Amino acid sequence: MSAATPHAPVLYGGVETGGTWCVCAVGSGPQTIAQRAQIRTQGPSETVAAIAEFFACAPEVAAVGVGSFGPLELDPSSDDWGVLKRTPKPGWSGFPLARELKDRLERPLVLDTDVSAAALGEQRWGAAAGVRSACYMTVGTGVGVGLILGGEPWHGIVHPEVGHIRVPHDTSLDPFAGICPYHGDCLEGLASGPALAARWGRPPEELEPEHPAWALEAAYIAQALETLVLTIGPERIVLGGGVLGQVALLPLVRARLGELLGAYLDVPALESGLERFVVPAALGDDAGVLGAIALAERRTKAGS
Repeated sequence: MSAATPHAPVLYGGVETGGTWCVCAVGSGPQTIAQRAQIRTQGPSETVAAIAEFFACAPEVAAVGVGSFGPLELDPSSDDWGVLKRTPKPGWSGFPLARELKDRLERPLVLDTDVSAAALGEQRWGAAAGVRSACYMTVGTGVGVGLILGGEPWHGIVHPEVGHIRVPHDTSLDPFAGICPYHGDCLEGLASGPALAARWGRPPEELEPEHPAWALEAAYIAQALETLVLTIGPERIVLGGGVLGQVALLPLVRARLGELLGAYLDVPALESGLERFVVPAALGDDAGVLGAIALAERRTKAGS
């Protein structure tokens, strides 16, 4: 009798939709990406067609996970499941993304926000591996947070919109009014990449490490993290996004968060110091698409 042929690994599809680019991949984890492509985000119909073309030419997948920009309707019982709500991206408000992709791909499809997908990717394979509750914050063009609680992406009546929470804003120290079109000086309005560029007259990547921008930025991020620590209590906080690429920023965030928390919390997660509690993302630009693959994997196993 000949030796049994090993089973080929089950492959899943992942899609991360962004304002400028969409990333598509087929695989079962970071080390098993069979095919990957970056597609320029255009209008919704053109973008969905390009995603469908990628999967038509890719290896067969059991299911497809999607991590999308939002806001989104994520209640699967709603008639508007998978519909994009009011978004600044022209032409996308009201677009039924989940239905259009499911019809074109003809595969089981699961949908979440891009930051929830990234949080799941980091919890499955990256900087939050081994913990059951994690917070992933990205600071770039916007500010977004994904939460994993009890091993599951968390949503309430809406998905987390931490970028739009209010943070203390001392206008005598920082007279910048903020750039959020909805809330002015919310966290995103004060701390996003465009906010940094508007306040200082240069994009954040051109600001030197000793520039006073970084202490102010760290203060705003730390204030938001303090709120998350005291309300959600994640076992680990993962920071990603282009603004966090400034090497001087993460130590400043940790130091300021430590000052804000003081000696109030006496919990094991903080005993070894904030260096192991507030950590940089490990999956880089692939956190979102790998998280989308993880969503598809979970969907398949839950249905089996």
